[in-house]
Amino acid sequence: MLAAMRRPLLALLIVLTAIGVFAGGLAWLLDTPRASPGASRAERLYLGLCSTCHGVDGRGSWRAALFLIRPGNLADGTTIGQRSDQYLFDIIKHGGAPIGRPGMPAFGSTLSDAEIEELIRYVRGLAGPR
Repeated sequence: MLAAMRRPLLALLIVLTAIGVFAGGLAWLLDTPRASPGASRAERLYLGLCSTCHGVDGRGSWRAALFLIRPGNLADGTTIGQRSDQYLFDIIKHGGAPIGRPGMPAFGSTLSDAEIEELIRYVRGLAGPR
């Protein structure tokens, strides 16, 4: 009798898990920001590589919270204003691990130095005027 009850419960658990995974994946895809057709290269790079964690506006994203990561608030003019271009360049190129921020991936093998420099200007724009 007990074994007969386990099968429907197991099937229900599997179905509910599948629905949850599907719904989560769908939410992830639907909430993925897309650059407008006239967007600059820096904006396209930011939306494609950075906004997953930092959010479209630089204030953070719910996706980062899923992985228990607290990305830097790129819209905070005080914090970003205190960071040199070299610091931002290094953390984008080499990632955060060398400075104790392992949640920040390295993009040195993905982006050229010129693209990183464009991205820095874009990020500074998110923070507004200094």
